[in-house]
Amino acid sequence: MTRRTDTGMPWPSPEDTPQTYWDAFHGGLDVPDQIPTPNPLLVEEASRLPVGSALDLGCGTGGDAIGLAGLGWRVTAVDVSGEVLRRAEFHAGRAGVHVDWQRHDLTEAFPAGHYDLVCSQFLHSPTERPGQRTAILRRALDAVAPGGSLLVVGHAGVPASMAGTPFDVDLPGPGELRAALAPDPAAWTVAAERTVDRGIVTGPDGEPFARADTVLRLDRAG
Repeated sequence: MTRRTDTGMPWPSPEDTPQTYWDAFHGGLDVPDQIPTPNPLLVEEASRLPVGSALDLGCGTGGDAIGLAGLGWRVTAVDVSGEVLRRAEFHAGRAGVHVDWQRHDLTEAFPAGHYDLVCSQFLHSPTERPGQRTAILRRALDAVAPGGSLLVVGHAGVPASMAGTPFDVDLPGPGELRAALAPDPAAWTVAAERTVDRGIVTGPDGEPFARADTVLRLDRAG
């Protein structure tokens, strides 16, 4: 069983798998009245691309997938938690959009097919093992169709209250991530590689936190 810490996040137990951890996390939260909204950095980058098919990895409550579908994208959205996928499907119904929701543990399985946009927003987990996220994103590169894009948005750091905990996961800068993915320069171009100041927010411990997020977009040759 997981237990909740003073940060409000459940602490993973040695017996937890990614699915049991995230099912417990989302199962312990109320379903909000508001339909979740997409990450503004995703909207900014997607607005520069022609609408097509999209794959959202680690979709959570579905805000990004629902936002893309509302812009006309044909969206497949994946998460390890069946609990959160049920919630995301509920929100999509309220928003009046269709999304193909699929449950996958991306450390073991990956959705089939190729997509014009493969995106990952904050694919970080206290249950991840070293190298797992990079391995997932390398498979994501392979899922990008010719002429398509890979977009990865991540946190640049964690609040001080999470330092030294399981939530203090590897958070590479956008250049470090690109180097780890090692895309073939003959096939890929760097369309965006930056760190964005998101301002002062309230951390999970209730203290102010200077948030910054990283953006990496790689475009595949057609």
